[in-house]
Amino acid sequence: MALNVCSRLTRSIVGVLAGRSVIPVTRQLTTTSCRIHLRCLQHIRFIRCDGTSLRNFSSSSQPSVEVTYEQLKKLLLSETTVVIDVREPWELREYGNIPGSINVPLGQLNGALQLTPDEFKEKYGGAMPSQSQTVVFTCLAGVRSKKGMETAVSLGYTKAQHFSGGWQKWAERELIQTKE
Repeated sequence: MALNVCSRLTRSIVGVLAGRSVIPVTRQLTTTSCRIHLRCLQHIRFIRCDGTSLRNFSSSSQPSVEVTYEQLKKLLLSETTVVIDVREPWELREYGNIPGSINVPLGQLNGALQLTPDEFKEKYGGAMPSQSQTVVFTCLAGVRSKKGMETAVSLGYTKAQHFSGGWQKWAERELIQTKE
């Protein structure tokens, strides 16, 4: 029975998506089969799920949360984008960093994004992003940057993205461009 309810709910969600960008759900979804259906929908980027209820439906016109190398290069030229590297300072010293990025270790990110802009600038050496500004998170290989992005979204940052390739992809692509 729970599977039938979830199947009907899934079909209803897809049917309503065409006309709305946000659909509130008042009923809590707790069964395992519902979570499976939600995960399927999540993979096709219709929704984000917090594990217990639907939180956010977005249309296909919304920007992707993953940024490619080429997109990051363009965003770095834009004065409206802030790039935050969530690696530890020793990693930046050992491997290098993306020029123009601000280092805020992942463990400090939640508190850092709640500082005043002056406190943020003093502690991290760069301008604090506003909640409506495009913020791209990066790390070594893309795992921590995704967690950083999720932290920012939970704090109300509406244009949070992450560079899934991380420093490894950046260094590889920069080396290729240097040789050309």
